[in-house]
Amino acid sequence: MHSAVFLIEFGAIILGLGLLGRLAGRFSFSPIPLYLLAGLAFGKGGLLPLGTSEEFVAIGAEIGVILLLLMLGLEYTASDLVSNLKTQYPAGLVDFALNALPGAAAALLLGWGPVAAVVLAGVTWISSSGVIAKVLGDLGRLGNRETPVILSILVLEDLAMAVYLPIITALLAGVGLAAGSATLAIALGVAGAVLFVAVRYGRLISRFVSSDDPEKLLLVVLGLTLLVAGVAQQLQVSAAVGAFLVGIALSGEVADGAHALLSPLRDLFAAVFFVFFGLHTDPASIPPVLLPAFALAVVTALTKIATGHWAARRAGIGVKGRWRAGGTLVARGEFSIVIAGLAVTAGVQPQLGPFATAYVLILVVIGPLTARYTEPIAAYLLRGRRRKPQASEDASVREPETTPVRESGPEPVRESGPEPVRESGAGLVHEAGSGPVREAGSGPVRVPEPGSASDRV
Repeated sequence: MHSAVFLIEFGAIILGLGLLGRLAGRFSFSPIPLYLLAGLAFGKGGLLPLGTSEEFVAIGAEIGVILLLLMLGLEYTASDLVSNLKTQYPAGLVDFALNALPGAAAALLLGWGPVAAVVLAGVTWISSSGVIAKVLGDLGRLGNRETPVILSILVLEDLAMAVYLPIITALLAGVGLAAGSATLAIALGVAGAVLFVAVRYGRLISRFVSSDDPEKLLLVVLGLTLLVAGVAQQLQVSAAVGAFLVGIALSGEVADGAHALLSPLRDLFAAVFFVFFGLHTDPASIPPVLLPAFALAVVTALTKIATGHWAARRAGIGVKGRWRAGGTLVARGEFSIVIAGLAVTAGVQPQLGPFATAYVLILVVIGPLTARYTEPIAAYLLRGRRRKPQASEDASVREPETTPVRESGPEPVRESGPEPVRESGAGLVHEAGSGPVREAGSGPVRVPEPGSASDRV
């Protein structure tokens, strides 16, 4: 009876996730918010709380995190990471300063303490590689000039996870400064060693793992990943980092074949992970944190746009490409939930889980919209700003028409001679510019003195 209930519950979850994924695909947006809402519906305080299958969902969620990081590592080679680290590290520093610090400041303002501040900094810092990759493909921008800049920032964020996750793991475990420093040193040493081995001996590793049989390749890659993730977890380095490093070590045809074989498993267990995160979030706890989550989402959306704009300008991209790069980076998703999930499991701050859920729900919906509309909105606003100075300039040009300016130089010459002379009685009357002199009776004709205006004509 127990197994029957488990199969019914788990089957209903998988079927529901499949239907939600089809719904999201029909409307061309990420299914992550729907998966989170499904978890809220099946969790504590939801419409239909689960009973027997929750433990299996927890294990599936952990596998989902491992596969997410493994597939991310398969996207890059060690040489790509090293070259990006050398050339794009200023963009990575700007990205950290503009996007991680607001999250840390928000946690401190809410009174959650330094550990929650470090966690929330990671939640607001890391963009969603999966959502952004899908948006770039949907908008047909994979060949745009700004796309390598976007991917470079994502690579730096993913590489920073290898350092950030061990720090979070040590802080959440409550270890002291010495133990935490040792954990970080181990993580950096392992990451450096893996990168060195991948650069120097990546072909040998790939040749060892390679197989023409898809079944054997799947089993070897999946088994190796779970083994390394378990060892990393035992060393308190983080299982996700171990999986990420395995993905980096594999390259060439092995990486392509493993990517094709593991993609369906990744999608299945990643969906289970999002449901699991929602299961541990009480829907009633979201409304109290919705307003600060929305405010932080607005702030960090603007800082991500600024980050992409700065990085694209540094790379020599045009104005339109700069705005497109910034708008594309706004979406947060799977890795923000991974980081928040670690804190929720450790029980650091009860409100952190609902806050992260609301934050990711907002930005995973807004992200595709900013990717599409940031550039035209910025162009419209910039045109409006250019019109105002032009209007004031036109007004200053038209001003002399109403207020004549007297030119410098000599007085204009009058052709008519001196002022008119009127003699008393009968005599001559001469008016300027009136032609011949009219006689008004008798009397002498007045002749202008030499040097008068008529002589100068």
